[in-house]
Amino acid sequence: MFFHSSKLQYEVKVDTPNPLFAKMLQQAIGGVEGEIRVAMQYFFQAMGARGPAKYRDMLIATATEELSHIEFLGHAVALNLEGAPTSMQDDAAKDPVVNAILGGMNPRHILSSGLSAMPVNSNGIPFDMSHVYATGNIGADMLANATAEAGGRVLAARLYNMTDDPGMKDLLSFLIARDTMHQQQWLAVIEELGGLEAALPIPNSVPEDHEAMAHSYVFLNTSLDKDAPEGRWTSGPSLDGRGEFSVAPAEPMGQAPSLGDAPPDSGAQTEQMAAPPKRRAPKKK
Repeated sequence: MFFHSSKLQYEVKVDTPNPLFAKMLQQAIGGVEGEIRVAMQYFFQAMGARGPAKYRDMLIATATEELSHIEFLGHAVALNLEGAPTSMQDDAAKDPVVNAILGGMNPRHILSSGLSAMPVNSNGIPFDMSHVYATGNIGADMLANATAEAGGRVLAARLYNMTDDPGMKDLLSFLIARDTMHQQQWLAVIEELGGLEAALPIPNSVPEDHEAMAHSYVFLNTSLDKDAPEGRWTSGPSLDGRGEFSVAPAEPMGQAPSLGDAPPDSGAQTEQMAAPPKRRAPKKK
């Protein structure tokens, strides 16, 4: 159950409408780094959350906040489209907004939405939910969430640098701050669960006798002409405290793949079968 306030979460002001920037803002709504993605990701994680109820409650609260972000970003898109013409007649070619359309505005903001936001990215492609990650494992989900917020903060920072409009900079400054908080809260859950060492490997409930531990901490060098890149991942204790990192050349340990002969009635050529069925003699003309 949800409730709604008629007021936006944060004030949206646009001093100089910019249809091209409206197109860029669409990425923050319907892009893979955008608010539709994280809102749905947190909702579905919450609906599948098991264990302490506080994690479900936190996910639901943040998912609902992300809907608020979609709402005020949608309003920002519409305000940036204020004054854009609904036609592109030749005698209006000197209009700066028409020039903006010809120079990169999304024509669907005219053709499909009537100068309003859409659930699409900056290329006009609808968000299809393929980047919503909800595994039912709290550790995996928290890491995915921190990564999602990191991508969102990168996007907000880039958008901030793309505009000179004070109102848009103020709005994006707010989004950058909220992305900071959301990164911190997801990582705080991992810390509360015992820290990264306790969380790893994910899932940490897998018995060690189900895992071929001899291969768990070996960095495989697949380069034919260079040594393995040395770093924290090539020597010393593993991050989960269960083993030691090492390096080894990658070598094939399996067999050469062979599927054998094709079975009869498989639709294969007779030459592929061990005991091919008798061929019909071609009809004589």
